[in-house]
Amino acid sequence: MFTDNKTDRREIRLALASKGRMEAETLSFLDGCGLHVTKLNPRQYIASMPAIPELEVWFQRSADIVRKVRYGDVDLGITGFDSVAEYGGNGDDVIVLHDALGFGWCQLVLAVPDEWDDVTSLGDLASLARQRAAEGRPLRVGTKFEGLVARFLDGHGVKPHQLIRAEGALEAGPHMGYVDLIADLTATGTTLRENRLKQIEGGTLLTSEACLIGNRRALKSRPEVLAVAKQLLEFIEAHLRATGFHAIIANIQGESAEAVAQKVFSQPDLAGLQGPTIAPVYLRDPTVRDWFAISIIVRKQRLVQAVEQLRAIGGSGVVVTPATYIFEDEPATYRKLLAELGRET
Repeated sequence: MFTDNKTDRREIRLALASKGRMEAETLSFLDGCGLHVTKLNPRQYIASMPAIPELEVWFQRSADIVRKVRYGDVDLGITGFDSVAEYGGNGDDVIVLHDALGFGWCQLVLAVPDEWDDVTSLGDLASLARQRAAEGRPLRVGTKFEGLVARFLDGHGVKPHQLIRAEGALEAGPHMGYVDLIADLTATGTTLRENRLKQIEGGTLLTSEACLIGNRRALKSRPEVLAVAKQLLEFIEAHLRATGFHAIIANIQGESAEAVAQKVFSQPDLAGLQGPTIAPVYLRDPTVRDWFAISIIVRKQRLVQAVEQLRAIGGSGVVVTPATYIFEDEPATYRKLLAELGRET
């Protein structure tokens, strides 16, 4: 009997980038979230995530991650938003669960040869396209983002144009002569400049960073997939929220917890996220009762000032640790996902 592997399979699959900077940054990010990926053999394309044992991790090319999430071959994926925008279809099949994971930042830009002195803006490029059309030679644009580029150029009157698909070493194209300009991803613009190319005003098509995506049908029809998505979002949001914060613990003398709190509130850098946590310190000598432990969360930029202010009000034995997670009641991205699926919280 025929079975639909997409709907009948029990495994829950997460696709990750299989090579390059995106793979390294994704694995590093997941490690920071407490979601370490275990890959026994570097040549294998399947791995595991001990923190979520029911999750099967698949390593795929970035473009293939979006396609396989779209068609339901995998349930979830982490990839650049540029790939989602190009290969995600009309948005019905692929849902963006979290659109800002904080790494993989880049922009999709138009870049023309430096020697094009008269072309500095999108309007100049549109004029050049009309001029070239009159001469019977449309502008040739090298890119692998054909859908995004065609819509952008048409929408800004840069036509006619001819798209030439190219996967690698696009920067060499204009000076080799097989394209006139390119539309490619850049993080810093350095590679473009080193290849005598320049970005033009108004020529940024898209700003992208890593995002978590999911298959709408799987999230809607398989409760176990939705449960894993919630776990991922819990870890991710708690980690991102904690980034840049440190926990400070110190001992301080005072007549009461309330008196210690007033000392803390007298210092501008000691308020923390929601005020300090203050608890009595139980010493071996039962007659000593005026010591308290204070715990606060402060931003890394204000860490030195916070420690100095603790000392100024009598704090001692100061311990500082980076905050790994800051959990809220429920991830906002999960509530947004439920709304997208037409479900109540």
